[in-house]
Amino acid sequence: MKNLKLPIILAFIAIYVIWGSTYLFNKIAVTELPPFFLASIRFFVAGALMITLAKIFKQDLRISKKQLINAMIASFFFLIYGNGVFVWALKYIDSGFGALISASQPIFVLLLLRLIDRKPMKRKSIIGITLGMFGMYLLVSQQELTTSENSLLGIFMMLTCVLSWSYGSVFVSKAQLPKSFMVSTGYQMLFAGAVLCFGSLGFQEEWISPFNWSQKVIGSLGFLIIFGGIFAFTSFNFLLKNVDTEKVSTSAYVNPVIALLLGWFFLDESLTKQSIIASIILLTGVYFITTVKKI
Repeated sequence: MKNLKLPIILAFIAIYVIWGSTYLFNKIAVTELPPFFLASIRFFVAGALMITLAKIFKQDLRISKKQLINAMIASFFFLIYGNGVFVWALKYIDSGFGALISASQPIFVLLLLRLIDRKPMKRKSIIGITLGMFGMYLLVSQQELTTSENSLLGIFMMLTCVLSWSYGSVFVSKAQLPKSFMVSTGYQMLFAGAVLCFGSLGFQEEWISPFNWSQKVIGSLGFLIIFGGIFAFTSFNFLLKNVDTEKVSTSAYVNPVIALLLGWFFLDESLTKQSIIASIILLTGVYFITTVKKI
């Protein structure tokens, strides 16, 4: 473990800073590129790179019919709907605000486990849910952030995306998937890229040539593919094998703080007192939930 100290530190920096900054880069890219077109390119290229890396590391690329179906289902909940629609909603919602909404995922997972598996909740979990719900109410009830119809729609769609991610997490915990996370994720990303491509065509989005993209968009998309899609994800799985899950889960309440600060600093996004109070209450609730070892 002593030899792994530096890799573990670097991996934590990756899941904290890189994942926290993906909201900023998605927001930058979606201001110029159509959302489903953007998500399609991101996932297809990242998926191709992931499969290529798996091949280089001589991992078995074969996949059974059942594993393929499960990978496609997981891809829908995580990437196609959970991420694709979330990126669309960023057209109307600040990146930091969206990150705080996504931080409520552990609350949704806990409630789904209660409904699906009838798992009893510990007192710490109940406190976490109560704080989380109150923090979410304070967050979305701000008039200055919900003055337009599109803002309200964006918030609603983000919440459905969080629900999609949450159900996907419950599904994947029980589903039969390829043992290699690189192979599994690679297939999920390729499938998502293809479906989002058809979705972009179906919604008649304008396909903009890469030669017409600004330097900001090119840099943002490159960051999302290489660092957000591959490097941070690899770091996440490395940590799951070498560090307690409870410590890894701290990213759930560090990412939104990073996203809030980056959005405020680089995009001049509003940071109201109510948002700060709501984020503290919400993230405290998430902390209570993620530190419960057994639900």
